[in-house]
Amino acid sequence: MGVSGSGKSTTGAALARRLGVPFADADEFHPASNVAKMSAGVPLDDADREPWLAAIAGWLALHADGGVVICSALKRAFRDRLRAAAPAAYFVHLSGDSAVVSARVAARTGHFMPVALVDSQFAALEPLEPDEHGLVLDLDQPVDAIVGACLTAADRTAVGTAVVGTALAGTAEGTRT
Repeated sequence: MGVSGSGKSTTGAALARRLGVPFADADEFHPASNVAKMSAGVPLDDADREPWLAAIAGWLALHADGGVVICSALKRAFRDRLRAAAPAAYFVHLSGDSAVVSARVAARTGHFMPVALVDSQFAALEPLEPDEHGLVLDLDQPVDAIVGACLTAADRTAVGTAVVGTALAGTAEGTRT
């Protein structure tokens, strides 16, 4: 989970390969109207996110035996919605500095999310709470270190499904299991 531009796609794909499970990028679940809105620099509201969350929840339910989906999952209510479809979901919050994330978003090409929306994502972000099954990692770490931390957490908790959000990072800032 986490904001756009934090390295979720790279980290999530690497984690899925290491686990040998299916991978999905939540960006592919957005309806065209959401992509158009974000491309125009307009943040999504909760109503815009509903069909997107429903599609992600459907994917999670179909992959209850294991899978990795990257998703911003910015709010606790969104994570609760996803957990309803996949009660064993384990959230990995790739967390970091907004300046680092903004620089990453500004440097990437071919993605609909403009750098102008990074601040709105940080404003909406509700970090994992102590009772949520998950892990917080620093997005400014090498992908291999992040994946290693995820695998260590999965070994400790016997998690089959991971939901990876915002950034990519390696060392644990905090762990919640």
